[in-house]
Amino acid sequence: MLLTLLRSASQPISITVFEQEGHVGKGTPYRPGWNDPAMLANIASIEIPKVIETLLQWMERQPPERLHELGINPQTLSDRTFYPRIALGAYYHDQMLGLLRLAEGAHHRVSVRTRCKVTDAAKSDGGMTLTVKPHNDHAFVESFDHVVLATGHQWPAATETQPGYFLSPYPSTALAHVPPCHIGIRGSSLSAIDAVVSLAVLHGRFVQEEAVLRYKPKPNTHAFKMTMMSRKGLLPEADFYFPLPYEELTYCTIDAINARLDDGPDGLLDDIFALFKRELASVDPDYAVEIDLEELCLEGFCTAYFARRMAADPFAWARANLDDASHNYAVRHTVPWRYAILRMHEAIQCVTPYLSTDDFQRFTRYFAPVFADDYATVPHESIERLLALHDCEKLDIIGLGENYSIDTHDVASGATLKTDNSIFHFPVFVEAMGQRALNAADFPFPTLRYQGIIRDAASEGTKGASRGISIDNQFHPLSDDLPCGQLFCLSLPYLMGRHPFIQGLTSAFEIGKVVGTQLARTISAKSSSIAFEEPFAVSAAQ
Repeated sequence: MLLTLLRSASQPISITVFEQEGHVGKGTPYRPGWNDPAMLANIASIEIPKVIETLLQWMERQPPERLHELGINPQTLSDRTFYPRIALGAYYHDQMLGLLRLAEGAHHRVSVRTRCKVTDAAKSDGGMTLTVKPHNDHAFVESFDHVVLATGHQWPAATETQPGYFLSPYPSTALAHVPPCHIGIRGSSLSAIDAVVSLAVLHGRFVQEEAVLRYKPKPNTHAFKMTMMSRKGLLPEADFYFPLPYEELTYCTIDAINARLDDGPDGLLDDIFALFKRELASVDPDYAVEIDLEELCLEGFCTAYFARRMAADPFAWARANLDDASHNYAVRHTVPWRYAILRMHEAIQCVTPYLSTDDFQRFTRYFAPVFADDYATVPHESIERLLALHDCEKLDIIGLGENYSIDTHDVASGATLKTDNSIFHFPVFVEAMGQRALNAADFPFPTLRYQGIIRDAASEGTKGASRGISIDNQFHPLSDDLPCGQLFCLSLPYLMGRHPFIQGLTSAFEIGKVVGTQLARTISAKSSSIAFEEPFAVSAAQ
């Protein structure tokens, strides 16, 4: 957002950046302490939008000792390599510092206030007022003409809410004292892999033996074992090769989707699914025949998409899938149906604000899981680690189905898993299902809720699927009492109902462009009649 604003601004702006942490720019997903050094980012340099320079360009100018500190072998630099999360944090920190230098060079006034937590925000006469609590100092209030809330992920304030029961795997330091025992991990995708890796390096190490990655437990850790669990009991698939930039779609295009939106919500989801089927059949007719695509409804397609994996042993499937993905990378072969689904997810998410309540529930339950499974593939090394742990009997995975419960009552520590057929107690249990969509009741700035500026996008029929807060396409909260351009909300958990696939860096880049452009236009329009430097604030990761 700041990058776009600086490029678009037509006159000097006074900018204040508030950041709760000690360093600006790293963000929750990439900062040390929150993330174990062994955790890998699931996005390669070639996919990450350029700020001042690309991730690969930044790495190529780092001294070898700096790369080693970040867990990177200087001999393996590539635009398609996956790097440790903390390396991306260092990259973004440097990019942010570069942007601040550019801002000052263009005569913008920039104030960066680290170790300052924004605790409230409110509409006030003529602008917005923020309440800020500096570390080890008294809170203060300050007013601005424009405010952008870019507060990132929102995790529980307390990770271990009772002995042995963790509401999230973050920060990774919260798991540092977990004993070697049988550990339950609810989740089987990115956050769950983070939990598995943190616990694995706590009680052992990964060792490369010729062409095979092995796991070596520490002495006296015989009791250490992890069980991942999810409704389907599936592991994510290995990252697959595809060309960038994306090739154009033929049928399921933004233009075709927008044309259908003009006809209203009745039958909208099924009509969009028809476009999806047509695109998929055109690019991969063999896959269409294999799953009998022509005869499938939305619900049936979801079943068919996962059917073969559901029928296989998850680790056997993961091993075969890894071999296929590695071979495809070596020969630069793209699996057509995978690539088509990947390209369509960004176009199709545009329909979610316009779906009826029933169709939104169907989208969330049957369509979104397909897209998430396709785009949330993981680095090959992550699959190798899971296989190494399984091979030495330190990791398994179970499918929970629909009827199960996690009971944290009446146990000394951890949690008890209850299904139709069994009851099993885990002395340590980690919830690792990733960031969930949140509603207005969870919004961290209470006065905006009390003023009616932040409110739910829908007030009924949303059980099990949040539609987030009410915002427009420029990320303004929808309120008759708020002038356009005064407040923007880029706080991710509250956007996920409207933009269900927004968690990636490419999405952050796109929504940042929208807000940066709109903010620059708003400031320019006001200053055309009033000459002054426009005070503006960004609230960064809380």
